[in-house]
Amino acid sequence: MIFPRPQLQQDITHALTRSRVVALIGPRQCGKTTLAREFVPADSMNYFDLEDPISLARLDQPMTALQGLTGLVVIDEIQRRPELFPLLRVLCDRTPLPARFLILGSASPAMLRQSSETLAGRLEIIRMAGFSLAEVGVEMQMRHWQRGGFPLSFLAASDADSLAWRRNFIQTFLERDLPQLGVSISAASMFRFWNMLAHYHGQVWNAAETARNFEVSESTVRRYLDLLEGAFMVRQLRPWFVNLGKRQIKSPKLYFRDTGILHQMLGLREERDLWLHPKSGASWEGYVIEEVIKAVDPDEAYFWATHSGAELDLLLFTGGRRVGVECKRMDAPRLTPSMRSALTDLALDHLIVLYPGERPYPLAERVTVLPLAYLAQGSQALDAALAVHGATWISPP
Repeated sequence: MIFPRPQLQQDITHALTRSRVVALIGPRQCGKTTLAREFVPADSMNYFDLEDPISLARLDQPMTALQGLTGLVVIDEIQRRPELFPLLRVLCDRTPLPARFLILGSASPAMLRQSSETLAGRLEIIRMAGFSLAEVGVEMQMRHWQRGGFPLSFLAASDADSLAWRRNFIQTFLERDLPQLGVSISAASMFRFWNMLAHYHGQVWNAAETARNFEVSESTVRRYLDLLEGAFMVRQLRPWFVNLGKRQIKSPKLYFRDTGILHQMLGLREERDLWLHPKSGASWEGYVIEEVIKAVDPDEAYFWATHSGAELDLLLFTGGRRVGVECKRMDAPRLTPSMRSALTDLALDHLIVLYPGERPYPLAERVTVLPLAYLAQGSQALDAALAVHGATWISPP
């Protein structure tokens, strides 16, 4: 099976028309290299793979190798040679500009701080993840949830092959990828911490409790978590709090970015295991949240909760609007006191309730229930469905 990624291709094409350097960042093995080769073939002199000894040898004298190239130049796994960033600034400041650069990285801009500082005003960042539900299609939703979006895990011939790939991915990530980013933590310690985080998936993260269980300081576990977030393995969903006269949660919620990796950590081998596991509901919630963020691409995303029990799974700021999202794995969601509180206290333009059913329906004024399948059609489908019920659209006008 081949799943095209036209939206990402379009985003890269547009970015290259307006920016001198475009960074395509995302976790290892999410398809960045495959996508980049749609723009520049791997055997081109304009393609540099910094895990390839030949490319590394060509870059022994980087100015000599790069300054004569024209058109689009691709540099893959840029985090292996951070000293290239100052050189890229020089090359992309030439007039007229003979070449633009597409750089690929497996670390967040915070972990590649030199890039954002050196290339300020010249760099546009595009974030990439594994396959989205919109890319694989709603008929593949169960497999997508179970195996996650990493292409080689999702496309494996069997569940056993998918599990084997994810097990090897985790081992390689810990033993090779993290050390390449300058992380000195032992692979065994980081695996134990990462495995512990699987049981916090979908919960408010308590650094003090984790530190006690892990027998290290709070600052240490926060650093470990930041490393995993910077490598796109976990998401810390930040809390939104306003002056309401109510005690509100001010710690982040923790989610694995890829449910396939989560299920590997939890020891879930097949679909039946997933349905019966006590973390099944939290896994589904995290899956829906990631797919909403991919589909909508909001300006900002948070969760909201009070100590009295009111909460909102996802608060999106998009196109100047506030849109709430609730994830309900039930046959027919109903309006709850928590939803009413969120509508009023957060001044939501609209509240969307996503569920695994097939029929959209209005639940109350400014509250609409939508099938999860709508995410497979992108934000346009969400817009159209909301418009039917007279709702404010979620995409920018």
